[in-house]
Amino acid sequence: MRQLETSNGARNRLVMVGVSHKKAPVELRERAHVDLRLARELCPRLAAESGEAAILSTCNRSEIYLATADVGRASALAHDELAGAAELGGRQLRSVVSVLTDSDAAAHLFAVAAGLESMVVGETQILGQVREAHRAALELRSSGPVLDRLFRQAVQTGRRIRSETGLLEAPTSIPSAATRLAEALIAPLESTKALVIGAGRASELVLLNLVHRHCGRIVVANRTLARARELAVRFGAEPITLDHLEAALVEADLVISCTASTRIVLSAADIHRAVVRRKGRPMLLIDLAVPRDLDPAIASFRDCHLYNVDDLEEVVALGRVDRAREVAQARAIVDEETDKFRRWQLSLDVVPAIASLRRFADEIRATELRRAESTLGRLSPRERRHVEVLTAQIVNKLLHEPTVRMKRAASGPAGPAYAGAVQHLFGLGEEPR
Repeated sequence: MRQLETSNGARNRLVMVGVSHKKAPVELRERAHVDLRLARELCPRLAAESGEAAILSTCNRSEIYLATADVGRASALAHDELAGAAELGGRQLRSVVSVLTDSDAAAHLFAVAAGLESMVVGETQILGQVREAHRAALELRSSGPVLDRLFRQAVQTGRRIRSETGLLEAPTSIPSAATRLAEALIAPLESTKALVIGAGRASELVLLNLVHRHCGRIVVANRTLARARELAVRFGAEPITLDHLEAALVEADLVISCTASTRIVLSAADIHRAVVRRKGRPMLLIDLAVPRDLDPAIASFRDCHLYNVDDLEEVVALGRVDRAREVAQARAIVDEETDKFRRWQLSLDVVPAIASLRRFADEIRATELRRAESTLGRLSPRERRHVEVLTAQIVNKLLHEPTVRMKRAASGPAGPAYAGAVQHLFGLGEEPR
């Protein structure tokens, strides 16, 4: 892990640069999506340039987190990498990109982990995705003390909100919103034939919701039959591979696609062939993937009704229960955790001064003990240990109150001044006289 850059009193700053559903439409988000392969390239490169780097990329957001001594330069680097991933000019991305620093960036990630920034407030998938982003950064060795602390605290915040509020009592994930939409448009689901494409976590939640709503027949399609069969056994569905999609489309009334593919899974031509054979029977298609699995041109077919993740925002707004009290409690927890992170981050200013002061005092103690060796040499080993312990206790007691006061001061504007004063008074970092 990289060490904090604390020379000359500088501490690592925190910066987040990203796009999300709050500003960017799905067309842009899918272009800016950072998949695992690209993240493995970007994180080490950004860390080498800035200090520490981690990337959180989901269907709703692509965000780069950096710990750095130069916020301006790091922000520009992250912006350029996102623009490069999306193959967009800097001006095109600038109108939808968000840049947050220090406490604002921490508060944002904590709110994201809590599900407060999701399209469906309170959805539960995002906490696992935050955990995965942290794990990936650790594996790539692009994370360090600041981002490690940040992401661990984000996961802790999400867990607190799950256990201390009622925010998650109602089903509030994107998959649950998709199945609510299906139920509203083609009820009853008991007589519906559903096709779920993909076998990841999102597909698992879709299947759970379909079963909960007593969907009639469910087919799970995946690239590998083994994973499709695994889910099918759990949810009473029928497993197939993607090679058998054409026949399944002819039968399906509802298609929900949520793969991790970077390419279109169902083209307009694929759906057109199925539409011809369906002889006018309507088909509801819901695309939960970013990048999109379903060709947008499908929406032009007369008997096809296509929705994507952005469309679900309206469905969520219609079905959202009044959870203002729970949201307020969750926000209070986020504020509390943010303040805790802010105080820790500010304490980084005085940590080097405290460490130097203690090292300085211990060197003096060791030197004086060596000078008294002619006297101490006549002591027994037990008496010698008593002298060692006594002198260490004296140093600790003398430094305890200054250390406590410096740490308290670190959370305010006087923190760096305290650190500077201590370094000046004791000549810390200067050449020995």
